[in-house]
Amino acid sequence: MKQTVAALTFSLLASAGFAQSVSYDLFRDADVVFLGEVHDNPVHHDNQAQAILAIGPKAVVFEMLVPAQAEKVTPELLDDGPALEVALGWNDSGWPDFSMYYPVFAALGDAKIYGAQVSREAAGVAFKGGDMSSVLNGAGAEFGLTLPLPEAQQEAREALQLAAHCDALPEEMLPGMVMAQRLRDARLAQAVTEALAETGGPVAVITGNGHARMDWGVPVLLPKEIASMSFGQLEAEPESEPPYDLWIVTEAAERDDPCAAFQ
Repeated sequence: MKQTVAALTFSLLASAGFAQSVSYDLFRDADVVFLGEVHDNPVHHDNQAQAILAIGPKAVVFEMLVPAQAEKVTPELLDDGPALEVALGWNDSGWPDFSMYYPVFAALGDAKIYGAQVSREAAGVAFKGGDMSSVLNGAGAEFGLTLPLPEAQQEAREALQLAAHCDALPEEMLPGMVMAQRLRDARLAQAVTEALAETGGPVAVITGNGHARMDWGVPVLLPKEIASMSFGQLEAEPESEPPYDLWIVTEAAERDDPCAAFQ
C-alpha cells in the first residue's frame, strides 16, 4: 500500500513571521497521515492544505463530515467555496467558520472524500454507556470499545476532558465524556480502514489533535500492518514531548474566552 514519491516540501506557519519547511520524505512510507488541528485555528487548516498538496493522498477522511455530506462533494463544488458550504449545510454543523476549512477542500484534487463524524445522538448513547454497535456496524469490539481502558490512561483522559471544559464538569460526567471520545476514535479508525482498502492510499485524515495522538488516539486502533504517522499542531510550548511523530507550535487563534460560558 505504501507509495514512493519524489521528495516534496511544504511550509508550515509556525508563528508570526516564521515558517518551517517540512519534507514529504517524513511521510513517504506512511499509508495514513493524521493531520491534527485546533479546530478554530485558521493557520492549522492552511498547514493541512499545504500538507495535502505535498502528500497527494488518494483519500481524505474528515472528522467534520458524516458520510452523506462527503458524498455530496463534487469537483465543481470544490472550486466554489460558497456553494460547497451550502451543500454541506456547514452553518448548521457546529464547526468553526467554513472559510477556515475551505483551503483544505480546495487542495483535495481527485482524492476521494470520506466522512467519519459521529452524530450527537450516537455520542449521547456512548456517554450514557449504551450500545454503540449500530454506529460501527457491529465492529465495537474490533476497535476496543468493549474493553475498559488501563486505569492510568482512563484517569489521564478524564483529566484532559476536565481541563478542556475549564474544570467545570461534574466528576461523574467524565467517564461518559471519555467514552464518547473513544467512539469518535473508533469511527475514524473504521473510516480510515475503509478508505485505505478502497483506494490503496495514501490516506490523509483531517482531525483534532486529540484523535491524532500516537499513544491512545486513532493510530493505535488501526491494524498493525497499516503504517501511520501523526502531525500535531499546538498553540503553546508543551511541558513534555507531545504524542506525535511530528509537531509544531503555531500562533494561537484569536478567540473569546472559552471558559466564559461556564461562569
